Amino acid sequence: MKFSPTLYVLLMILFASASFFIITKINQKKKQFASKYPNLSRSERLERMKQERLEFAQAKKEMRKAIKIKKQEWKEEDKRNDEIARANVLALKAEVEESKAVFEKVKAEYFADKENPELEALYLDTMKKHDRLCQKLRIEKDRISLIRRIERWSKRGGRLRRELFIKRQYYYLVTPYALLFVIFTVIPVAMSLILSFTYFNLLEFPTWVGWENYMRLFVDDKVFIIAIRNTLILAIITGPLSYLSAFVFAWLINELRPRLRAFMTLIFYAPSISGNVYLVWKLIFSSDMYGYANAFLLNYNFIDEPILWLQNPKYIIWIIMLVQLWLSLGVSFLAFIAGLQSVNRELYEAGAIDGIKNRWQELWFITLPQMKSQLMFGAVMQITSSLAIAEVATQLAGFPSIEYAGHTIITHLMDYGSLRMEMGYASSIATILFFMMIGANLLVRKVLRRVGS
Repeated sequence: MKFSPTLYVLLMILFASASFFIITKINQKKKQFASKYPNLSRSERLERMKQERLEFAQAKKEMRKAIKIKKQEWKEEDKRNDEIARANVLALKAEVEESKAVFEKVKAEYFADKENPELEALYLDTMKKHDRLCQKLRIEKDRISLIRRIERWSKRGGRLRRELFIKRQYYYLVTPYALLFVIFTVIPVAMSLILSFTYFNLLEFPTWVGWENYMRLFVDDKVFIIAIRNTLILAIITGPLSYLSAFVFAWLINELRPRLRAFMTLIFYAPSISGNVYLVWKLIFSSDMYGYANAFLLNYNFIDEPILWLQNPKYIIWIIMLVQLWLSLGVSFLAFIAGLQSVNRELYEAGAIDGIKNRWQELWFITLPQMKSQLMFGAVMQITSSLAIAEVATQLAGFPSIEYAGHTIITHLMDYGSLRMEMGYASSIATILFFMMIGANLLVRKVLRRVGS
């Protein structure tokens, strides 16, 4: 097996990133400790660090021991209280049965002679006593019920259990969506991760092959390396550009009057919902002299003969990039406009008093910090769309494209999942793409935390 140069570069980048992350964390810890004890030498600091670690470990051990003792005390106390409650329930049941017999007897006498005031008073008094006994029985039964045990377990747990108990009503409302999310998102992702270690062709039972699919991806599958390269180029260029353009256009349109703003929002959002948009771009980049691009260049003598735009590997990826950028003003663009509409205008006046001098400072210190949720949503949408480019490539360059110039990870996944029916291999491709998206989202989240600082 021969490793391709692109794979070597990817592995080196991965190793360098991991090393840089670890070294950065270590340096941060050292700087924090140095700022905590600035007057100590390096050896004294190391000795103090060791001492603090030992003290922390000892305190943690003692706390665990105390928690264990306390839990045992709670367990014994709950056992005693449950035994008392069960005994009370048995006693109250007997009293309720006796009270019920007396009440039924008095009731029969009262209904036989309703005009007798003494029988009426006796009937009301007996009914009240019987109701009190029934209420006591319900209270004692509630003390040993499963709901009370869960409540007691939640109150005595850690912070997470207490938080779940305090906000349990909200979690009841979220439960239906959470179930659907687990069934249709979490379980399929987990199944895809498991199937990526198997050979599965939809006809036979999956066969465990271990890391063979991943070795085949990075060692034998040269088309996958091309797909990763094309996907990274498209994502690195179209992702940030589309994100910034969506925000800039939303920011500019937000300054317009309401009617003009609604009209311009429709104009900019329309490309993302256009059904047959690819026909227009195929006409623009048609390979004959009647294509708009070739006609323009020939008319002004920039070229002597028509360019084969969608048949030349040099141009395919750039055309895909251009069309993807044109389609990128979608949901994130609307989210940014909604976020700009919800910004508290009073903060601009307060910022002017505190020293905000121009629109750029207003944007950085006031507008963006109030839009962090919309910014995060837009970033997730743009990352997902830039890493999942497939339809643009297949519609413009065909499937497969010339020399795989427009081949992306998604088209590679479609090839093995939909055409060749190698579901295990397709699952390994999907897993790689999933972790790429997770890594990109974590990176963007870390960057967005610095907004407004």
